[in-house]
Amino acid sequence: MRCPFCACDDSQVKDSRPTEDSTSIRRRRQCTSCGARFTTFERVQLREVTVVKSGDRREAFDRAKIEQSVALACRKRGVDQERIDQLISGIQRQVETAGEAEVASAKIGEMVMDGLKQIDSVAYIRFASVYRDFSEARDFEEFASTVQEAAKD
Repeated sequence: MRCPFCACDDSQVKDSRPTEDSTSIRRRRQCTSCGARFTTFERVQLREVTVVKSGDRREAFDRAKIEQSVALACRKRGVDQERIDQLISGIQRQVETAGEAEVASAKIGEMVMDGLKQIDSVAYIRFASVYRDFSEARDFEEFASTVQEAAKD
């Protein structure tokens, strides 16, 4: 593993332990050249999945993109990072175990929305506003009212 401080290619693993949701391994490493310590995470990748975006563009599935958008939706909402990680790991697992080499970005977006709906209604609305491209305040009002009605039921 390359050291992020001096770019040396040699480091030693000092400590390994599973993360709280047991979907990855957290490793503490020390660079043999400069002595700096840093943390890496190791996750299982079941298969390479290609995401089909609008306009038939294709790119490799990137967990970090989901992490970024969910973190933005949940910002300042008091949602535990553990719940966010569980949501993202669950989506990644669904995508990789579906048996498909390609998955539509719209399907991933729906998975994220379903998960956020269970976690936090404001984060759900925030994500939906970008995902569904709300253009007017009325779009927010209509969507928020459907969320409120669903919460009452």
